[in-house]
Amino acid sequence: MPRIELTTVITAPIETVFDLARSIDVHAESQSNHGERAVAGRTSGLIEQGEEVTWEARHLGMRQRLTSRIVAMRRPIYFRDSMVRGAFSTMDHDHIFESSPTGTVMKDVFDYTSPLGLLGRVADWLFLKSYMRRLLEERNQVLKQRAESPSTRPNSVHV
Repeated sequence: MPRIELTTVITAPIETVFDLARSIDVHAESQSNHGERAVAGRTSGLIEQGEEVTWEARHLGMRQRLTSRIVAMRRPIYFRDSMVRGAFSTMDHDHIFESSPTGTVMKDVFDYTSPLGLLGRVADWLFLKSYMRRLLEERNQVLKQRAESPSTRPNSVHV
């Protein structure tokens, strides 16, 4: 099972970063290059524990749908989304937030299992793991820009 771990340092309060990270709208903005949009479940605003969102996007040249559910949440330090339907055999994304003297340290731990057994593992090695890492980095860059923007007020994320 491939694992991607990222750490992003953000100069903003932990509550702001936490809310931006669970914003459907910010996620869609961060993946706009792939035409990603929420099409079912929670389709805008801040997703909560127990809620699902279905994303539709074009990845690797194919139109895809993925439904994930927020299976755990401890505001403002942690939440996990897990795939309930989609292209992967399994997918879990842990979002971890820690206050720091300069703002927030955001950590992503992204575990997935590709379908198709050996063929899926070869795809992971050749391109899929690096592709998934880039998607997460794109998302985190947009989140960081939004959190550090003077127009984003602490504890008032309405996106």
